[in-house]
Amino acid sequence: MAGSISASGSWRSDEQLSTEDALRALTEGGLEIMGRLVEASNTTFYCELRLPWAAAEASPMHAIYKPIRGERPLDDFPDGTLAMREVGAWLVSDTGGWSIVPPTVLRDGPAGRGSVQLWMEVDEDVDVLQLILMRDVRLRRFALFDALVNNADRKGGHILPTDHDVHGCDHGICFAVEPKLRTVLWGWKGEPLSDEEAGHVARIRAGLDGDLGARLRELLAPAEVDATRRRADRLLRDRVMPLPDPYRRAIPWPPF
Repeated sequence: MAGSISASGSWRSDEQLSTEDALRALTEGGLEIMGRLVEASNTTFYCELRLPWAAAEASPMHAIYKPIRGERPLDDFPDGTLAMREVGAWLVSDTGGWSIVPPTVLRDGPAGRGSVQLWMEVDEDVDVLQLILMRDVRLRRFALFDALVNNADRKGGHILPTDHDVHGCDHGICFAVEPKLRTVLWGWKGEPLSDEEAGHVARIRAGLDGDLGARLRELLAPAEVDATRRRADRLLRDRVMPLPDPYRRAIPWPPF
């Protein structure tokens, strides 16, 4: 699924699982359903990845599998598109070099086609609310990423602190054409982008005219890809973090 888009980074604290290896496991591994996340609004399965090439003593790998047939219809997003949006968010995050969204692919599974995302083991000792209130610097890239993909649902529970980084999940309602940014991460509103941050956005903007854009057009409506391009252009032009819209709800409910 990564194609020629960057496949760098590591997804375990021991730094032994590269993005490329994670994508291979997610794409080619067998999916064995171990349980269901009953608190999720859409059908969400916790799976073990069966890897024929893995050594017997290797630690098992796990994934979150969201079949399209289990998606709850929404009033403001087309039916049966959330899995594709999950994969699109991964592609944007990976292209930008942000390591926010865990590796995610679209594939067939026990309950049909859906998104399959690498499971991240959360550090339960980390207080996500404190990360937000203290404006943890690792969350600033989330705020910029969410503005770019027009994330309508950045709840505190969608922030995943691990023992070596912070990642994010549940990006199924991103990429709408009309403004829908709803997030708990307004701590940097109106602040100027650094040169490094603008560089990340510029990398994504260039990708939207190339391989990234081609990949997204396989997953999203053409108008949604065009809207993503316009959001990138606006961020590069204004070079500031977005402000909440006073005329619509800017924080998801519930916020956690």
